[in-house]
Amino acid sequence: MRFMSFTILGMSLIAGLSLPAPASACGPDSDCMIGERHYRIRMPDRHDGKTPVGAIIYAHGYKGSAKGAMRNEAVGQAVSDLGLAFVAVKSATDDWHIPNAPSQHPPEDLVELAYFDALVDDLKDRFNIDTAKLMVTGFSAGGMMTWTLACERAEKFAGFAPISGTFWDPHPKDCPSEPAHIIHFHGTADPVVPLKGRKIGPTHQGNIFDVLTMYADDGGYDGLQTSKPLNLSCERRTNPTGKILEFCLHDGGHQFRTDYIVWAFRELEALGAFEGATN
Repeated sequence: MRFMSFTILGMSLIAGLSLPAPASACGPDSDCMIGERHYRIRMPDRHDGKTPVGAIIYAHGYKGSAKGAMRNEAVGQAVSDLGLAFVAVKSATDDWHIPNAPSQHPPEDLVELAYFDALVDDLKDRFNIDTAKLMVTGFSAGGMMTWTLACERAEKFAGFAPISGTFWDPHPKDCPSEPAHIIHFHGTADPVVPLKGRKIGPTHQGNIFDVLTMYADDGGYDGLQTSKPLNLSCERRTNPTGKILEFCLHDGGHQFRTDYIVWAFRELEALGAFEGATN
């Protein structure tokens, strides 16, 4: 199966990754600490402080930060308008520790998975976040982290919206987690993370068409629905449990747009992806 007619762990817990007390003060302008790691959070403007709300979790690109992501007022406001918290996470170093990245962290180095496991617990305990209503998105290297979570931690999140990022080669042959809702965005003229990837240092970015084919075959996604939202060309496949795998192309380069995140959330909401609160 090819998309768009193209040729398409044991826990390695970081030291000191204990959860802080719920009373710890933090937010959009200060770090929420989880051991030596952190994230930032902006609660929705109209939140009453008591009702559980969902969240969009955003993973930054290479050398990005939670602080920098939180400065994007357009994203923060758009997420708030959805009635959700905006959570900006931070990689362990300048880049996400994921298999086969140029920094050559070994595949068994699962510090990021431990971080996201602790993050979900902390969001629930500290901010009363509805953990059944979590969508992960990320741009560039953050999109790579988003794909890694979709493959390794699908059960913890309701959906994933990676933007301009994929696995590093060699990409997984299959994913240990159950199939997930995934909506992937990419530019046909992306020079930073091209559709077929490029060599960086000792490794190579994955070919997104091969990744989508692997994921579709592994998760039993089939059929084809096309649409053209937001000047995108999208193809959607669905698996027997109703999960979608959607690939949306634009004719631009290495591009992030706030409305991609909003549209992805609304699409998943329409599918009932966020039903069944666990709080």
